[in-house]
Amino acid sequence: MSDTTTSQTAPTDLKSLIARELTPHVTAIDLQSYYPEPFLRAAGALGGFADVVAPEFGGSGKGLGKTIEVMAEIGETCLSTAFVHWCQTACARYIQLSDNENAKRTWLPRLANGSLLGGTGLSNTCKSACEIERHLLTARRVEGGYEINGTLPWVSNLGESHIFVTGCPVDNDGRLVFFITRCDQAGFQLVDAAHFTALDGTRTLACRFRQVFIPDSEVLAHPDHSAAYLERIQPGMFLAQLGMGIGLIRDCTRMVENVGKTHAHINAYESDQAEELRAALTRAEQEVFRLAARLDANPSAGEIPALMTEVLRIRLAGGELALRAANAAMLHQGARGYLRTAAAQRRLREAYFVAIVTPSLKHLRLEIARRENTPRAA
Repeated sequence: MSDTTTSQTAPTDLKSLIARELTPHVTAIDLQSYYPEPFLRAAGALGGFADVVAPEFGGSGKGLGKTIEVMAEIGETCLSTAFVHWCQTACARYIQLSDNENAKRTWLPRLANGSLLGGTGLSNTCKSACEIERHLLTARRVEGGYEINGTLPWVSNLGESHIFVTGCPVDNDGRLVFFITRCDQAGFQLVDAAHFTALDGTRTLACRFRQVFIPDSEVLAHPDHSAAYLERIQPGMFLAQLGMGIGLIRDCTRMVENVGKTHAHINAYESDQAEELRAALTRAEQEVFRLAARLDANPSAGEIPALMTEVLRIRLAGGELALRAANAAMLHQGARGYLRTAAAQRRLREAYFVAIVTPSLKHLRLEIARRENTPRAA
């Protein structure tokens, strides 16, 4: 989408909020692990998280496409904060797509307006479901709910008053249960155990469960319905991540273009130019928003497998384009982009996150090969 479309579809005053509450803090977010909570609360009050939530639960109901566009708008300035926006809206969408009406009434209004912040703890769940790694949590059915044990190493957008959604297999059953975790509940502990070369301002913490009781009122899908639930939430979960990538690619393309005003005589010899990156982004955005519209139209269970394959393909293409654009920005900028506070080197580090966050590029290639029954290259 063009910049004109962006300004038309972003929440009122989002641009000014970004300029006032986010842009001045980007270096602190990147280098000092600053968590931009004031911006997140204000963005929520503007409706920046509301699009995946139905109006009857306090949202706008404008859909996944609108959510991606808002995320991209934020991502043009800071990918860390765009990722936190993804965590928040993914958490809300998981609840919105569940059959638990009580959970929707309880949690969605506050997630939609930013008075409650939430994360997504489904990386291990998704990777374990396709046998990339083992499940790190286990559930035991008890009276009125489930008892959860184990540790998730990295869950983002967390704090003592936050919530997040995760899922794990049930003992003596093997099928999954999906549920909401309150970070202040008994037996649960947040542990600051890792620091990243980028995205360190996202409140990414380890989550330790020691006999944590999850009542049925906070279960989003019991084992009998969990396979269908996972199939329902995954396409939008993966597609929405491209809001981060789109924003980053837009900014990198502008960097390439801007430095060309003074260095075109030498940068003309670089392999990627602004017009080529912009054309590739236009094609990618068209596909992203086409698929978002299809997901917003509530596809049937029979339509989802083919739609998921299309999502995997564009998610892969978008991740690869993010790396290409950030690499081009770094090379076009040259030494000025290599300074510690330079945007170009930050964008390059952020682009690697787009490539490794679940689903990583290698995970995407694996899933596409499985669906197409393509043997692994020797």
